Amino acid sequence: MASEPALNSEEKENSTADSTEPESALETARRQLHHAASHLDIDQSVVERLKHPKKVHEVTIPIKRDDGTVEVFTGYRAQHDSVKGPYKGGLRYHPEVTRDECVGLGMWMTWKCAVMGLPFGGAKGGVAVNPKELSPDEKERLTRRFAQEIRDAIGPNRDIPAPDMGTDPQTMAWLMDAYSMQKGETTPGVVTGKPPVIGGSEGREEAPGRSVAIITKQACEYYENDLEETKIAVQGYGSVGANAARLLDEWGATVVAISDVNGAMYDPGGIDTAAVPSHDEEPEAVTKYADNVISNDELLTLDVDVLVPAALGNVITEANADAIAADLVVEGANGPTTSTASTILADRSIAVIPDILANAGGVTVSYFEWLQDINRRAWSLERVNDELESEMHAAWEAVRTEFEQRDVTWRDAAYIVALSRIAEAHETRGLWP
Repeated sequence: MASEPALNSEEKENSTADSTEPESALETARRQLHHAASHLDIDQSVVERLKHPKKVHEVTIPIKRDDGTVEVFTGYRAQHDSVKGPYKGGLRYHPEVTRDECVGLGMWMTWKCAVMGLPFGGAKGGVAVNPKELSPDEKERLTRRFAQEIRDAIGPNRDIPAPDMGTDPQTMAWLMDAYSMQKGETTPGVVTGKPPVIGGSEGREEAPGRSVAIITKQACEYYENDLEETKIAVQGYGSVGANAARLLDEWGATVVAISDVNGAMYDPGGIDTAAVPSHDEEPEAVTKYADNVISNDELLTLDVDVLVPAALGNVITEANADAIAADLVVEGANGPTTSTASTILADRSIAVIPDILANAGGVTVSYFEWLQDINRRAWSLERVNDELESEMHAAWEAVRTEFEQRDVTWRDAAYIVALSRIAEAHETRGLWP
């Protein structure tokens, strides 16, 4: 495999200065913004504006629990940038949701939409709650009250939420219904990731994993690796990891390891991925089907051709980056590699295809869903998948061009594509007043 360009000393200093492990999503996003800006001749006032969100909405959400008590949760919606169009980004239910996390993830959504050429800006939101501790009725009440609290901040031409950690198509259905009831008309375009029966798109749930598989295939072809001779380890067997693993398996790759929170199934001869339930199909089932179980940490350091971290953020860190043995890392999760780890991997000539490109299938098919809702005309699954593949190939070519011309890392190339597009839009629109 060809080498990934190493960072020069100045870039390394910028990437590692004041870095601690683990770093926050906001710290990582700002560090990556400055790193990309250093390669471009753009107005620094634009960079300064992009360091900050346009708005952050913080709300309290009181709900009645099933036992009659009232509990109050905190919710956020961070809206980063809308120069290219309405804000777009997920809503997560997780006990560690914070303001800064939402701001950082919202910034990533801005870059992700820009690198894909979508007419959206970035946003992210969530509620600090453990969804596993909520009954279905409590989760519905929480969602509907959250929709009430942020209804003036969202809308099909303002800010369009989507599913994320701890939320799903049913959550989006409740949110859409609550918003529609408040507005007095059915408004399917206010969210994406809904069930198809109420305006959702075919292929939306599978889209992030499908895009990871498409980009993995493109990267293997770029480095002249025959996919049928490629061994792949996938950390995380949720929607993204399972769909990516199954497609790559179907296309001839050998998936040797998959995992969930309890550990990893490892078979050097290859796993029949279709025979192992994903987390959505049977939660925490991977190790039940495994003859040989290893830890998630061991999976990350397996001697494979491709590693796909598709679970949580900050799993490849300064502590384990030197032990990564894969030739290629394709980021399925959001922010799985810290800045310090990225520097180490670049120095070791390990190519890393960043999340803002690899898992962008979700927001891309969300865009398709938004178009379908506006036009009240559904697309077939075949059309969705064909359009997605076309968009992923176009984004790959744009990033590949910058990668080759500027002799930078894949991550920098993706950020350069995104930032140049956003900066051009800001400079064209100007600053008013």
